[in-house]
Amino acid sequence: MAYDLTVNGQTHQVEADAGTPLLWVLREALGLTGTKFGCGIAACGACTVHLDGVATRSCSLPVEAVGSQKITTIEGLAPPGGLHPVQRAWIEAQVPQCGYCQSGVVMAVSALLARQPQPSDAELESEITNICRCGTYARMRQAIHALAAGETAHG
Repeated sequence: MAYDLTVNGQTHQVEADAGTPLLWVLREALGLTGTKFGCGIAACGACTVHLDGVATRSCSLPVEAVGSQKITTIEGLAPPGGLHPVQRAWIEAQVPQCGYCQSGVVMAVSALLARQPQPSDAELESEITNICRCGTYARMRQAIHALAAGETAHG
């Protein structure tokens, strides 16, 4: 079937089976490989994108369920030629090690901060459930709190 998807502000027509996970449409049909495959069961969060601003795990979401929702991937999060404040905070706190999971974490954190600019540790624990094999959770939390407090450069 043909689907019209609005991804990072641009409309794309893609051909895919109705049950094809959005992750694979983004990666294979549109070449947006910043969204990563981790587990395939929406547990790890490496595949997190925004649907109308809501952090959503794309590996288990069928493309037919997207409808007219606007999709933002890590490639479309920042303004052209720039960085999103969460990306800047990640760099300043040296959060990533291997970096594989980080696009999903950045997407989850940016969605949370858009609706709750100063999250508590309890909110971070309940909202940011992405898995990081390198275990950089303490640096993630440090970056989020610095960003919420306005302590990051250009934040």
